[in-house]
Amino acid sequence: MTRSPATPLPPPKERRRLRETTALTQTQLAVRVNVTPATVRAWESGRTTPRGRKREAYALLLKTLAEEEKQAQEQEQEQEQAQEQEPDRTPAPDPAQAPDRAPAPAPARAPASASTPASAPAPAPAPAPAPEAETASAPGDPAPLTPAQAFDALYEFSAPALVRQAFLLTGRRELARESVERAFQTAWECWPEVARDRDPVGWVRAAAYEFALSPWQRFRPRHRQPEPPPADPGDRTLLNTLLRLPPRHRRTLVLYDGVGLDLPETAAETEASTPAAANRLLHARETVAGRLPALADPQVLHQRLTELASAERLWSAKPPGVRKGGERRARFRTRAAIAFTVALIGTTALTVRTAPTHYEPSVSPGVAVRGVPPRVAPGSLSQEERELRQKLRDQLQDGPERLAPSLE
Repeated sequence: MTRSPATPLPPPKERRRLRETTALTQTQLAVRVNVTPATVRAWESGRTTPRGRKREAYALLLKTLAEEEKQAQEQEQEQEQAQEQEPDRTPAPDPAQAPDRAPAPAPARAPASASTPASAPAPAPAPAPAPEAETASAPGDPAPLTPAQAFDALYEFSAPALVRQAFLLTGRRELARESVERAFQTAWECWPEVARDRDPVGWVRAAAYEFALSPWQRFRPRHRQPEPPPADPGDRTLLNTLLRLPPRHRRTLVLYDGVGLDLPETAAETEASTPAAANRLLHARETVAGRLPALADPQVLHQRLTELASAERLWSAKPPGVRKGGERRARFRTRAAIAFTVALIGTTALTVRTAPTHYEPSVSPGVAVRGVPPRVAPGSLSQEERELRQKLRDQLQDGPERLAPSLE
């Protein structure tokens, strides 16, 4: 029996390019092929290759995307040829009479990352760029985004999903929102580094998780009071089960089964080795399955985590407010550091000014001495004392006779 040849597939880089050209995320493509986003990420990186029916479905989908791209290119070429052949009957526009309104820019494409769960919202279009950016760019090229516009686009794309993930880690709505805002404020302070990172969403996610799981949160007064649990009994039981897990196991479970990262990426984000991350994941799954046997299947667990995070009414602030909050925090820290430095310099100068230049021994305070008989003042002599004095005066006042040597 001969085996039929496998369906040919384009190279991994071409697969990713076709998906990005049609503005599809890895999650959306995974839904079409009926696989997980981690599997799509592995196919596009070349670590694994699809087989069987999944390979045929994936190849058919890529072929459809390639045909759509080809048709779009042909339509663009036909439009360009039609514009070139059409005679130019309208005069050139006068710059002085040109309308003030600039053409609306094309919406920014969301970053190709599978670090958000399947319930993440579709990428929102970026705000309109500044007029200076439009005039500086070429006529046919899209205007580049300013740092503020790129930050706003990243925030609108990933903030809602990150808030839901932080809620799964902490079980607190306000803490989840605050953790994501603080993470984005830190990202805005380090924006050149974050903008060049290959996975900016992962950078912000790691910062948000660290802030949400910080042990110092338990000492904050407003976080000591419990928040109302979810209304659904099943969601309440699942959330309580998650919160009983150790923080490291809980984070590993949310990243792998909730977000959809593969094991090496989960281990790298949790700063652990791959075997340690695997052991944490197995222990977390075993604990969850012990209380909820229906969630023993990883696919069912992923679906329930997504439903639990999506069922809560979680909100996030607007991007300009987050940026301004981070700038205010940075200004406050800078002013506090300057004030502390000035106070330290003033204290040092005052100490140098008032410090003695030579050693001055200290005078010991007087101490009462006990056990010594009191000093008696002289008084009149008694009869015996007078007799003894007279006797001493009368006898041998000049001392004994002096002996002189002599010869015998």
